[in-house]
Amino acid sequence: MDQAEQLRNVVKSKQARSVSKARVITITSGKGGVGKSNIAVNLAVQLRKMGKKVIIFDADMGLANVEVMFGAIPKYNLSDLIYHGKKLKEIITEGPMEIGFISGGNGITGMNNLTKNQLSRLVNSMGELDGLTDFILIDTGAGIANNVMEFVTSSPEVLLVLTPEPSSLTDSYSLIKALYGNPGFVRHSTNIEVVVNRTVSPEDGQTVYEKLSSVISKFLQGEVHFFGTIPQDIMLEKSVRAQRIVSLSVPNAKSVRAFERLAQSLIDGEPVIEPDRQGIRELFRGLFQ
Repeated sequence: MDQAEQLRNVVKSKQARSVSKARVITITSGKGGVGKSNIAVNLAVQLRKMGKKVIIFDADMGLANVEVMFGAIPKYNLSDLIYHGKKLKEIITEGPMEIGFISGGNGITGMNNLTKNQLSRLVNSMGELDGLTDFILIDTGAGIANNVMEFVTSSPEVLLVLTPEPSSLTDSYSLIKALYGNPGFVRHSTNIEVVVNRTVSPEDGQTVYEKLSSVISKFLQGEVHFFGTIPQDIMLEKSVRAQRIVSLSVPNAKSVRAFERLAQSLIDGEPVIEPDRQGIRELFRGLFQ
């Protein structure tokens, strides 16, 4: 092999690495009101501060939490891509710090009735996100609604958000039980990590996680992993009421330090998952299998 050919192979190798798939993380919960969307937005801000490109896909039907917190109303949503010929970049709205977000709109409910051509267009279009960003955060609805289960079932990496309240614990267990009962769910291909929000102390979050982990292990023969906690924080509560992002409005708040740690953990800890389960294209393809 001559020197010129070696150089060409090096260039090809670098090009192949440059089209690596975006990290897809689905953020969900067993019940509403646990701070799921707030966590998605603040994680996005912290990842962006660490130099990562981030896009949030808002799949929470009926609620517009992400756009409210971003203070930006999307001109187009997923329905416009599916039914009205809009391109992917046209349905991405830019929020603060150049964080992009996509509103699912009514396109989420109509995905099961797509024609073959519409399905192909959706899967291929969403696959373009891999070349646009490093992280894709999917903010789902809560509970075991169909659109929630479809996204969680197809996701390689799931952040399950709950609080120390007993009802949040039982609802989280119900979500995992429904997930394990879904024929499309493959346990060894999905990494489920628990985030406990509104904790009084780190030990408080660890206790909640251990209770959930114990019942999942005993009754479902499954496992979840502890990812971290976010403390009860008056500054966070005030920011939510003011429709602001605490990571931007009060960057020294104790909850912000927790978001920083979680974001750093995401960057440092690459989960072990099957290669063909990675990437947003595979996730959307999995939704229809």
